[in-house]
Amino acid sequence: MKLVTFNIRYDTPGDGANCFPLRPPLILRTIAEERPDILCFQEVLPHVKTWLKDSLTDYYVVGCPRGERLDGEQVSVAFRRDGWQLLEMHSFWLSETPFVPGSRYPDQSDCPRICTEVLLQEEAAGRVIRIMNNHLDHVGREARERGLRQILRRAEEAELFPEAPVILTGDFNAEPDSPEMSPLRQAPGWVILTENVGVTYHGFGRANPPAQIDYIAVRGPLECKSVQKWTGEENSRFLSDHYPICVELT
Repeated sequence: MKLVTFNIRYDTPGDGANCFPLRPPLILRTIAEERPDILCFQEVLPHVKTWLKDSLTDYYVVGCPRGERLDGEQVSVAFRRDGWQLLEMHSFWLSETPFVPGSRYPDQSDCPRICTEVLLQEEAAGRVIRIMNNHLDHVGREARERGLRQILRRAEEAELFPEAPVILTGDFNAEPDSPEMSPLRQAPGWVILTENVGVTYHGFGRANPPAQIDYIAVRGPLECKSVQKWTGEENSRFLSDHYPICVELT
């Protein structure tokens, strides 16, 4: 199984030569070449979600907008139509009231944060996996830690196929040695696969300093065969301001 976490960068004209309307050819070509089974996107605006659905014809794309009126960004999960089926999907907000749309922690930015949880079955072998895709807050350190604890707790409390392996993906807005990463480091059975991947946020090659803030972690009988960053660019145009990270798992 090949899985990718991909902060696709929201659409803003301020990105100039790297603004979203100019990046789709490179994005689609890379996905077609790599053929991942599952893509976990962050910063997906409504019109980008529509583009994903229209363009990734080999995939189903699911997710829920994070706003109070179910508008704005979402963290989408795309999975291949051939070979995978959706058993269950949940969206919950990182807050003290996780099923109140648009809710937030007190020390958080104005941006609600949401997690997309999907339970997928690989049809050929009948195996089931749980994907939890998220984007932690960019302002509140405590909000990041509380959000991460909430996601890990949710994984522990799963009712349908509770024994299924879990894959946690996303932009955590935290460096590996930051205090807010401690819940994941201390959680029994969890392994961070992208520990040594290096810089993931590069700001279209302009970040000062660049940072390692994108992660894939797993719990359960999953063996990682490879970890790589998608670093492709053409004419100084990048896939995103983050490097997507791809892992191969058995």
